[in-house]
Amino acid sequence: MFQWMREDIRSIFDRDPAARSFLEVLFCYPGLHAIWGHRLTHWLWGKGFKLLARWFSQQTRNLTGIEIHPGASIGRRFFIDHGMGVVIGETAEIGQDVTLYHGVTLGGVSTHKGKRHPTLKDGVVVGAGAKVLGAIIIGEDSRIGANAVVVRSVPPQSVVVGIPGQIVTRNHPLHHEQPHADLDHNILPDLIGVTIKNLLDRMQQVEDRVNVQTMDSKLRMSTDGSWSSTEFDL
Repeated sequence: MFQWMREDIRSIFDRDPAARSFLEVLFCYPGLHAIWGHRLTHWLWGKGFKLLARWFSQQTRNLTGIEIHPGASIGRRFFIDHGMGVVIGETAEIGQDVTLYHGVTLGGVSTHKGKRHPTLKDGVVVGAGAKVLGAIIIGEDSRIGANAVVVRSVPPQSVVVGIPGQIVTRNHPLHHEQPHADLDHNILPDLIGVTIKNLLDRMQQVEDRVNVQTMDSKLRMSTDGSWSSTEFDL
């Protein structure tokens, strides 16, 4: 137990540059308090003290703003950054070295008993506000973009963006055993922008091939990723 507690503290220093001291982490990180509270409630849940486990979990929720059902299974070195608004359902399973940000929901989509919440494999990072719903599997070392809504399983080494979540397989696979977690939330593909650009390029190629002179479109995609048009009266 004490080894797990040391690992929990060390994982915060590894993933949060704002952490300055052991005492600061011990007293000022609600994610740490929530996971330690869950270790207790999960033990009580497994021993059959389900009402007591739920009561303690609600007290932890009131103190931290993080709701973790006692039945959820959570691995080692789990880190919740900031944490306010995180909800983890009863049958959720979380592997090792997983990172969640505030506003994340690991929710269910069924009223049936049994497995109805997601499974997050080792090394997964879930960005702020993302919703992962249903008995799906998020593969190892995948990253879920902020505010994405994921409703189908994701293969290992993927990046997921959008609503509903669109899956992009990594060109350069990463591994959670690496010294630093994959926390580059700003590196997310613009799937819609890339698709429109490809369509415009394809249209131009077709027009060039048939030697058709058409009215030049004023719609252009700038180098900074924004759209502009002289047809817009702004």
